[in-house]
Amino acid sequence: MTDLQALFGQIDIYLFDQLLRGRVHADTRICDAGCGSGRNLVYFLRTGYDVRAVDADPTAIDVVRSMAARLAPNLPADNFRVERVEKMSFRDRCADFVISSAVLHFARDDEHFDAMLRECWRLLDGNGIFFCRLASSIGIESRVRAAGSGRFVLPDRSERYLVTEARLMELTSHLGGELIDPLKTTIVQNQRSMTTWVMRKA
Repeated sequence: MTDLQALFGQIDIYLFDQLLRGRVHADTRICDAGCGSGRNLVYFLRTGYDVRAVDADPTAIDVVRSMAARLAPNLPADNFRVERVEKMSFRDRCADFVISSAVLHFARDDEHFDAMLRECWRLLDGNGIFFCRLASSIGIESRVRAAGSGRFVLPDRSERYLVTEARLMELTSHLGGELIDPLKTTIVQNQRSMTTWVMRKA
């Protein structure tokens, strides 16, 4: 168990599933948009991927830079930037696999959500994969209460920006994406709902 944790860190199990299915090749360029302290980056750094990431929290980026210096010293520190997801400074099409794990549901409103999503899509190269985990109303529609601007109060009393299945399908089409997995939703004791949204950029 210790060896697995050393290799993979606290990687999201649904992201791990993408690895198991061979969707992240050795030459894949990775970008984690809203990386936090890098829980999803340990494996990629340790095994030599071209990795970049942003987070608005300077302390989190300090942690990621320190981890990268230890696990992937050949990567420049500037690959890890203190930036908001909606205003990333990386060039267009710089990544083949963009990770957005538990980020988009912190959107303030529809405009903020769309801005973050557009930036993630801008960074993704043709035929690249967008991997997203976000809160949704799927399966708990009758248990959430609208708070305005696309945000809802959940049964666990937290407030999140929520998407519906119809909205995710509409966004996939609007962006010119293609679902490579069906939408998969986990409901946690009827308190909150997390959906995995994975699409390829045409």
